[in-house]
Amino acid sequence: MSDTHVTAPTQYIEVDGDRFAYRRWGKPSGVPIFLVQHFRGGMDNWDPLLTDGLAEGREVILFNGRGVASSSGTPRNRIEDMADDIAAVIRALGLEQVDLLGFSLGGFQAQEVTLRHPQLVRKLLLLGTGLRGGDPTSDPQVPEYALNPVPTLEDFLFLFFGRSEAAKQAGKAFWERRHQRADQDPPSSPEVAQAQFEATIAYAEPLPGENPYAHLNAITQPTLVLNGENDVMIASINSWHLAQNIPNAQLLIYPDAGHGAQFQYPERFLKHAIQFLDE
Repeated sequence: MSDTHVTAPTQYIEVDGDRFAYRRWGKPSGVPIFLVQHFRGGMDNWDPLLTDGLAEGREVILFNGRGVASSSGTPRNRIEDMADDIAAVIRALGLEQVDLLGFSLGGFQAQEVTLRHPQLVRKLLLLGTGLRGGDPTSDPQVPEYALNPVPTLEDFLFLFFGRSEAAKQAGKAFWERRHQRADQDPPSSPEVAQAQFEATIAYAEPLPGENPYAHLNAITQPTLVLNGENDVMIASINSWHLAQNIPNAQLLIYPDAGHGAQFQYPERFLKHAIQFLDE
């Protein structure tokens, strides 16, 4: 494998008049894994330990949505439109099917891709995320950390990691790894934050009916749901709702962990993810 997380070149593909930034590397074998990032996040918000670990057995594709970081265009303010963009990019890349991994806001998008374009998705991984009409966070401090114009290490430690000293050390190690690449993606604009905030608020509205989560029954793909035991961003109970309503889902809860459980326990998550993808 010649490229890695820190050397894979940023490429662009044009869809509907805008240029979507992506990076693609790894072992070409079978179905690639396509990663969709959190609120305001770009390609350099992923953990190189995870992406390179996944790339040992398959191609990894990182991507920025319309208007996000190094992609051009007006940022989307509806989850459904973000999902349609993802589907269009997957098709423009000449791919018939992907394994789709969505983290946080990316998990909302990944669900909608799977519901709206099911033929494109082989397996689904939903990390630190919720569902349409899910339970809101109850921590009043989240906005002051999540909305900082330039996120700091302290913001990430509060939002993504557990409260123990070991969790904080894991967070600092992640922070160092994610800054290894020299040519980092530019930060997302305030317009991205506003559009994604609007999309999240709209997605919080439950669908009508006796069971507002019944729409998830249509996701028939094998699904891996992961969260930490205390997610202050998207309440951990939402992961249970996902696993209860997606017919072929399994749920993992990591101890002493928060929103970014996969970044706190990268080696553990790699084992779980690879087992899930390969079985």
